[in-house]
Amino acid sequence: MNATAETKSDYRVSLNYFAIPLGLSGLGGAWTAAGAALNAPEWVNDALFALSGVCWLAFGVLYIGERVRRTGAFRADREHPTDGAMAAFIPVVGILLLTHFERYVSLDSARAVCWVLVFALAVVAGQLFAHWLTGQTSFPQLHPGYFLPLVAGPFVASIGLAVVGAQTAARAALGCGLFFWVIIGGVVTARLITAGPLPTPAIPALSVLLAPPATGGIATFAAYPGPIGTLQTSFLGIFVTMLMVQVFLLSRYRKLAFGLEFWTFTFPLAASANYTIRWCQSTRFSGWEALAWSALGVATAVILAIAVATVRTLAKR
Repeated sequence: MNATAETKSDYRVSLNYFAIPLGLSGLGGAWTAAGAALNAPEWVNDALFALSGVCWLAFGVLYIGERVRRTGAFRADREHPTDGAMAAFIPVVGILLLTHFERYVSLDSARAVCWVLVFALAVVAGQLFAHWLTGQTSFPQLHPGYFLPLVAGPFVASIGLAVVGAQTAARAALGCGLFFWVIIGGVVTARLITAGPLPTPAIPALSVLLAPPATGGIATFAAYPGPIGTLQTSFLGIFVTMLMVQVFLLSRYRKLAFGLEFWTFTFPLAASANYTIRWCQSTRFSGWEALAWSALGVATAVILAIAVATVRTLAKR
């Protein structure tokens, strides 16, 4: 593992690159929700999912091609104490892309692809959790990014399974995410409170605290269609609380120098907009359309700004 870690800087594509297609597909999902609730133009979500798919495929080819030549490279990435959780990005993005492109294939084909991607996510999550259980990660190395493979991952899997009509499996995946949210959430929160501040590059991971209630909330709408129940309302309460936490973290985020890690902000923000739009559509309170458009506008503007800054940074290099 050490030898592979020493050559990691030779790679052109690392796991954190997959935060780019993850954020783009998340924003595509928000625009899809806006299309149903607000009659937003469909070409926007088509373009976002297409761009996400191109990035996902390009990064996937480069990532696999660079590591297949080196023994133990995949394992070293997965067992990295801070970046290892990002291995789940690859199947998660695939599931999100499926929720959009399933309309262009038969239901049986979409269902088969979904099960393959969910199985891949389960393998990655199982390997990660088994590695963590063996004590290979120290307490100070923990960060909210650990929510992604074992909490947000199952919630996204639940959404994908519901889209292809596997309702029972979708509810099972939702329960899996809830279980690990309790397990991982308690440990990570304890680390954040007691083990000192996160390293500067890891501070954007604090935005991931929004991902579980947002993705879980969307999953409850998909897995339990119909009147709003206790589970949906509970997710809303947690989401609002985590959103308030993010408001008070803005002063810390503004002090950060721009880097690739800013893409960590994009998926939680996009999922939050998606969830907000779905709640607005379900309740239709006075002014709900304004709030829904505002949530979508903020998410789109921030992610577009990050994309533009990324292009400028690459151009300077």
